[in-house]
Amino acid sequence: MTNAELVSLAAQHVAPTYGRYPIALVRGQGCRVWDADGKEYLDFVAGLAVCNLGHCHPAVVAALREQAGKLLHVSNLYHIEPQIRLAERLTKHSFGDKAFFCNSGTEAVEAAIKLARKYSYKHHGEGRGEILSFDMSFHGRTYAAMTATGQAKFHKGYHPLVPGFRYLPFGDMESVSAAVNEKTCAILVEPIQGEGGVNVPPGGFLQGLREICDANNLLLLFDEVQVGMGRTGKLWAHEHYGVTPDAMSLAKGLAGGTAIGALVATDKAMAFEPGDHAATFGGNPLATAAGCAAMDVTLAPGFLGRVTEMGEYALKGLQALAARHPIVKQVRGKGLILGMEVDRDAASVVTKGLAAGFLLNVAVGKVIRLIPPLVVEREMIDRLLGFLDGALKELAA
Repeated sequence: MTNAELVSLAAQHVAPTYGRYPIALVRGQGCRVWDADGKEYLDFVAGLAVCNLGHCHPAVVAALREQAGKLLHVSNLYHIEPQIRLAERLTKHSFGDKAFFCNSGTEAVEAAIKLARKYSYKHHGEGRGEILSFDMSFHGRTYAAMTATGQAKFHKGYHPLVPGFRYLPFGDMESVSAAVNEKTCAILVEPIQGEGGVNVPPGGFLQGLREICDANNLLLLFDEVQVGMGRTGKLWAHEHYGVTPDAMSLAKGLAGGTAIGALVATDKAMAFEPGDHAATFGGNPLATAAGCAAMDVTLAPGFLGRVTEMGEYALKGLQALAARHPIVKQVRGKGLILGMEVDRDAASVVTKGLAAGFLLNVAVGKVIRLIPPLVVEREMIDRLLGFLDGALKELAA
């Protein structure tokens, strides 16, 4: 079927929850994808930071094929070998001691919210369940995760929201210090805000949150759904800041394109007991086998160093564009999550990118967000920079 035919069919049968572009992607390899009409695109979206290893990475495909021939699903009433192996990898290479598995980022955030409140209940009893989060954050689409999100546009039409959340300015330590009270149980924060516009925290901010949590016996929850799994050049984004949380939510790139979510926590914070939380498909053999393969590739010698190298190369290229185009307000990010903020709506850049053979994304209307596969090549970055040079000229005009 052609793009047009598939788009027409989707209009009849698929819920209109996305403002989709008029192409249907049917095949991918590495950093390239092809639509139903055979047109090739360089992918700088990576499934919104899901396909960290590129499309159809051989190690992930092989793991899925092998596991599909063994066992697709059993209940978590029983032990699941690939789940245990992935939990071992996650705890070995993080601050955590235990891992809970689910199916998505929003579920992983929900698990963190429940964990924080259960921890507080066990240690302090009733009445201490408020969670502090931040303006321009994004934590997911289910009710509690959506409520934790500090962007009113995601709340419109869904009130009443889940009680027990307060939003504070991202990066403002004074407001956090003033907000903590006898009802507070946790602070939830993205080490780098992705959907909010690739916002990097100011120096000392995450360290300050850690100190406040320690002083008040609160849990510090990191949402690394978008920035974890090597996206920033380190396995976990918080490693850049020398701070460890009590728990972190993961998803997106964790299984190389396969649906998965996880909550990693210290033994101290892991307040869950049998029956407290569950996910029928969480940690299923297929997803966790893919996760093991994806982690092995990400942890291979030289992989993260190359992410840093390509990220620095792309950042310098974007900064050079900013110097030439006055409409660019700022370039920011770490590794291969980069944002170029312009002084006007940038949606047309995405449309022009499609025509030119690039998949691009704009966050909060004015931030051109680059989240390519971590295997992106220098020549691909050069091609994108050339396109953006012309697109910014047109946008300014």
